[in-house]
Amino acid sequence: MRPFLAAVAGLVLLAGCAKEQAAVEVVRPVRTVTVAAEHPGMQLEFSGEVRPRYESRLGFRVGGKLAKRLVDVGASVKKGQVLAQLDPQDLRLAEAAARSNVASATSQYELARADLARFRDLRARNFISQAELDRRQAAHDSALAQLEAVRAQASIQDNQAVYTVLRADSDGVITAVEAEAGQVVTAGQTVVRLAQTAEKEIAIAVPEDKVEAARRAQRIAVSLWATPGSETPGRIREVAPAADPATRTYAVRVAVADPPQQMRWGMTATVRFAEQAAAPLIRLPLSSLLRQGEQTVVWVYDPKSSTVNTTPVSVAGPNGNDLMVSNGLAPGQVVVTAGAHLLQPGQRVKLLPGDTRPAVAAPEVGGRNGS
Repeated sequence: MRPFLAAVAGLVLLAGCAKEQAAVEVVRPVRTVTVAAEHPGMQLEFSGEVRPRYESRLGFRVGGKLAKRLVDVGASVKKGQVLAQLDPQDLRLAEAAARSNVASATSQYELARADLARFRDLRARNFISQAELDRRQAAHDSALAQLEAVRAQASIQDNQAVYTVLRADSDGVITAVEAEAGQVVTAGQTVVRLAQTAEKEIAIAVPEDKVEAARRAQRIAVSLWATPGSETPGRIREVAPAADPATRTYAVRVAVADPPQQMRWGMTATVRFAEQAAAPLIRLPLSSLLRQGEQTVVWVYDPKSSTVNTTPVSVAGPNGNDLMVSNGLAPGQVVVTAGAHLLQPGQRVKLLPGDTRPAVAAPEVGGRNGS
């Protein structure tokens, strides 16, 4: 009997110990961050190419054989300067033929006018009928119309003779030559390309998710890779209405109001867009936020009781690898950043050493995109 009682007593003692061990509270180690308010600065950066705002493809208004090309790539030209010439021989012959036609039509008209004057006199004396006078009037009108037609044709031929000379329509620089002397060109075919020097701009490609941010930028700065350290203000002049079907990016032109002397066409430039938030926000890593139903919450540490509880927050948006919180937290609060999914409301936690630090990170960089 005694051995049985001893065994029962041992079992009772073991059960009491098990209950006592189950009642021990678990203190979980967590990583935390001390939040701070900041005005986050959005910064996007794209690489592009210096291009002229206006670049014209110049060609002759008539066809013919190119006799002379008087400029090369890189030549600076003035408005009205001769750039190239066609062989004018055929147009000169056509001009001479047109002038002969004018002389012939003039003679026919003078004859018709003299006849009309005589027949009017005869009609006044009643020597001819009214029908005969009407026929002479019609012949006179026809001769006049023919004369006007050949004069207009002669004017066209005169203009075409002038069109054998290609002149610059503005001051600028020759950026390309697409025809050589001896080549037969058609009307409108590009002979040279002329870029105006008055305005320069940077052509960049912006991803579709960054276009609106670039539009809102408070500051746009342009710098050349050839001259690092110096920046020039810029402004968005044009945004393409549709994305490129291959790259899914939007072509953006950034105008440079006062380009430096070192800026030349074809150079690589960097365009930076910067914007500062109007209201202070709090930056948190992605691991610190959880979803509970329809709310986004974080675990906030209470240093007096060493416990954590959830607090709902409002997310303003992403910034780099972090999220910006607009409501729900105050500067100086300690938020759990790792181990949040294992916590319970009111649970005691242990802060890992050296883990409370301000949640401040570098501004977002949009990336470098070639144009």
